[in-house]
This record gives sequence, structure tokens and C-alpha cells, in this order.
Amino acid sequence: MKHEIEQLLATVVHPETGTDIVSGGMVQTTEASDGRIAVTLLFARARDPFAASIRRKVQSLLASRWPQAEVTVDIREQAHHAEPAQMPSQTEKIAHVIAVASGKGGVGKSTVTANLAVALRNRGFKVGILDADIYGPSQPQMFGVADYAPEAVEDEKGNVSIIPVESQGIKLMSIGFFVKQTDALMWRGAMAVNALKQMIHQTMWGELDYLLTDLPPGTGDIHLSIIRELKIEAAAIVSTPQSIAVADVVRGVEMFRHPQVNIPVAGVIENMSWFTPEELPNNRYYIFGRGGAERYAAENGLELLGQIPVIQSVSDGTESGTPAAAIDSRVAEYYLSIADRIVEKTMKSC
Repeated sequence: MKHEIEQLLATVVHPETGTDIVSGGMVQTTEASDGRIAVTLLFARARDPFAASIRRKVQSLLASRWPQAEVTVDIREQAHHAEPAQMPSQTEKIAHVIAVASGKGGVGKSTVTANLAVALRNRGFKVGILDADIYGPSQPQMFGVADYAPEAVEDEKGNVSIIPVESQGIKLMSIGFFVKQTDALMWRGAMAVNALKQMIHQTMWGELDYLLTDLPPGTGDIHLSIIRELKIEAAAIVSTPQSIAVADVVRGVEMFRHPQVNIPVAGVIENMSWFTPEELPNNRYYIFGRGGAERYAAENGLELLGQIPVIQSVSDGTESGTPAAAIDSRVAEYYLSIADRIVEKTMKSC
């Protein structure tokens, strides 16, 4: 059976080398016994951009060939005794990096990020999004590019760069391009951090006026790792008016204000502030509470960057792959106002 496994794995080719993973010596171990198949893949380069896709391919092939078996595929990196040369970062031509964060999930942080990017683009800026939310990367769906498979190119010095997708005139790189959404939850911290470092420094961002970083909800190692890797100029905190959401905002704000982090908080964005039915344009229904984020901002010396109501086209845009700010003038108005406040703050700090 081991021979059959190796024959099957020999059909998997590393896109960069053009060599199958068996001939290339990447299959370190194969084990098959008692209804279990275990394969260990060894990658010569740290943070190989194709590691996740090759792992998925091997997993799929083995599971299809032996559907009754329990299949596990592990990834290891070649140990290097010498410290590898520092690769040049592709972030040098990014003028401003803005972190979009939230204390908890479910407040619409990724939706706000996508529409804010469109608003900045509409103001004439070159914009990119780094989707660093390993717990639920949703930017690919919001921009209609969920099927995009990033390509890697290598220069004459052996430095590998990753080509981002461009949608709505916005450059986008997401952790979701490299793993299934179900896989993202299973990632260990070190593995996720390495992948994020790769995305940050190897993506061909080019010249950007603004890079918006869609952070995972909450606070933790992932956030601190991103903060260490990127020169974040300011953070925008997203919340709903609910008291439980505002309570979580406190932790997010304090993380950025911590002396070891020391990133200015541009302000708070209150999402889902109210609902106005189209047939009753003068009515406002505060279905998620009223003004909670606004009160928190006032009490803690923060600016309320804007309040965004519940508008049907926002949900529709998420499903269709076109952010609502690109097609609905009502939505665009709210986000343009927030974009202007962020631009004003970043220009003052220059």
C-alpha cells in the first residue's frame, strides 16, 4: 500500500519547481496501517507559498482513493543551521496602514473594511486590503473573488512574490486564498503567524496610499504579530450599539493603547446603528440598542468616526460580491464621511 500511496503522490507537482513531490524528496514519511494513512511533507523553504495548496491536494487524493481510511497530512520545514537572508519586504511603497479591528465577532468589521476601502478608492486613493482574519476570512466573498488562486513569481535573486487579486480597483490578499474556511479554525498559532508574515511581506502591493488590515476579532498573539510586522499608523474600532459589544471595544482600544503597542486609535465606527424601512424613510428603529458606541467614544476621549445604519443593499452586496458603497449612494455617503475623517487624521500625522 505504501508503494500505491507514493505512486499517487507522484501525480502532485510543486507549481514553482515543476517537479512532483516524490521525485523532489518532499514526501518525508508515509504510514499506512489499521485504516489510517499518515503522510509528512517536507518543504525546503520556510513559509513556502504553495504548502497549504499542496497539502490540500494530497489530502483530497488520498481520501478519494481510500475513502474509509483516516487521512492525516502534516507539513514540516527543512531545518537550516544558518540564518536565512532577510527577504526584502513588499510593503515599502505603502503610505498608510490602517488596522480595522473589533473587540468581538459579528459586528460587521469585515463589511466595514470592504466598504471603507471602496470609499477611499472613490476619493481617488490607491487602496489594498490585507484580510488577516484567520478565524473567518470573508473579503474574497465580499469582492467576488473566492475562487482566486494566488500565483507566485521568483526574481533573479530567488525572492518569491505573491500576486494579489484586484477587484473594484482594490488589491486584495486574504488568508482565505490559501486555506478553506473550515481549515482556518484548525490552524495553530505559529502556522498562522508564518502565513500572515508571508502575506504581508511577499504580496506585490506596489504603490498604495492606504492598506486596510482586516484583523481577527478580539486580542491575542495574531494581533501582536501583525503589529510587529506592519507599521500601522492608526486603528479604527468597529462596534454595534449593544452594551455587550461596546464592553468588548474596551479591550481592543486598550490593546492599541498599551505602551508596548502604542498605536493611535483613530476612533470608533458604530455599525448597525439603526434601521430605516424604505417605505418609512423618516423612521428609525434602534434594533441593536441606541448610541452605545457613541457614548463610549465620548467618555473615553475617542472620536466617533461615523454611525452606519442597517441598509438592505449592504447585505445584498456581501452576497453578490460587490460592496454596497460601490453601487448604493445611500451607503456610499456614510462611508465617504468616515473615509474623509481617516484621511484627515493620517494627513495630520505626516
